[in-house]
Amino acid sequence: MELETIQLKKGTASKATPPKFREATFEDYPQIAALESRYGLNPKSYEEWKHLWVANPAYQNFPRWPIGWVGENDDKEIVGCVSNIPLAYEFNGEPLVVATSRSFVVDSRYRAYSLSLLAHFFNQKNVDLFLNTTVNAQALKLQEVFRAARVPTGTWNRSAFWITSYRAFSASLLAKSRVYGASLLSYPASAGLFLRDKLRSGMWQSAGHHTPVSLCSRFDDRFNVFWERIRKQNSNRLLAVRSREILEWHFQYALAKNRAWVLTSSNGDELSAYAIFCRQDNPGLELERMRLVDFQALDGQAELLKPMLLHALEMCQREGIHMMEAIGFSAEKERAIEGANPYYRELASWRYFYRATDRQLALSLQNPGAWDPTCFDGDSSL
Repeated sequence: MELETIQLKKGTASKATPPKFREATFEDYPQIAALESRYGLNPKSYEEWKHLWVANPAYQNFPRWPIGWVGENDDKEIVGCVSNIPLAYEFNGEPLVVATSRSFVVDSRYRAYSLSLLAHFFNQKNVDLFLNTTVNAQALKLQEVFRAARVPTGTWNRSAFWITSYRAFSASLLAKSRVYGASLLSYPASAGLFLRDKLRSGMWQSAGHHTPVSLCSRFDDRFNVFWERIRKQNSNRLLAVRSREILEWHFQYALAKNRAWVLTSSNGDELSAYAIFCRQDNPGLELERMRLVDFQALDGQAELLKPMLLHALEMCQREGIHMMEAIGFSAEKERAIEGANPYYRELASWRYFYRATDRQLALSLQNPGAWDPTCFDGDSSL
């Protein structure tokens, strides 16, 4: 959930009167996309945007589910919006109604009304759990106003990352620092980073090559069998549903555009683990980035993450992607990530917040052991 500020078109009245709020409709797409685009948020196409709801198995269970809310000024121009996406989750074997926000965008002159807009999201009825997994520094205080809590496991204000194109990464880093002659300086900088990684990475890379890893182009029936085993082994944890149907909806467009990779490790015909990586580029820095958004493994198989990371790193290198990163994850998965010798960078804010509407559920979720958080949660990879 990103809070952004945007300037309106020239000629719009400068005095901001309170906007009128209403439920969003699919017909609002042109204005919503324009609002996002004016800030450089790279809005989805209409087809892909609408897909978040109409092809969403959870949405199909709630025919009256609001797709979000917008604020309009006196000229019927949309000056703020927040999307509302239903997600399928389970806890203790029981289904939960979960809502996540997306693209929380408010024009700078109407920012005083951000709280009123977000209240429509948090005040909706018949929702068990609210999840927001892309909270930035601007939206942090709003989460606290609505008594949303930080997820109690994982380090959600730090990124682990690996460099896969040294010169391109160095050029982006130097450009961010506004260093004159960044393109020329990227050569010696990239050489230093390359030597540093060579000295540190040999041991885990040689070990990773012993485990076969396969690249899947689609989700087949094995993923349903695997999901049933995962849910039984983790019935005491909050889990996003990862059935074949849900995975296909979630990653359909990313897979079609080669912006997602699904890596698997198998024992015969059955999956032992899978990892999903998605492109999360930073256009402002001209930085091409692949992010580990999900990793699931059967009990005792967490170490399979290491060969999958190695396989993905090699794919990034072949395709010229500049870096790969991982954010969050439980302690067990974080240990596997740390064993792969990443760099680390601090993020501007804690990114994962939640609020349960039921008192008993809220008490249960205070326990770190009740979670297995990844960037599959909320809107992080939608």
